[in-house]
Amino acid sequence: MVIRLLVLYGHPEDPAAFDKYYDEAHIPIAKKMKGLRKWSVGKVVGTPDGSPPQYYYVADLYMESREEFERMLASPEGQAAVADVPNYATGGVTFVYTEVEDVVS
Repeated sequence: MVIRLLVLYGHPEDPAAFDKYYDEAHIPIAKKMKGLRKWSVGKVVGTPDGSPPQYYYVADLYMESREEFERMLASPEGQAAVADVPNYATGGVTFVYTEVEDVVS
């Protein structure tokens, strides 16, 4: 079963600075990690009920197993990417693993 690492970023102190740093600095660092099956990112644009969203930005990273994730994150490239997070995630960040099951294709 495919495993997803869901990265949920809280609202940063300076959204423009977050966006610039994430795009120009963090993505190039994180792209050096080997073995990702898929990686997607997105800015949270709202909630179904119109309430303020809890998160500002979301990243979805996919691999074949949690063990592969753990090896990747323990690599020098993975450690560099994780160490970079405090440089821009001023609103906090939550990491969760999920099992992915496609329901509709």
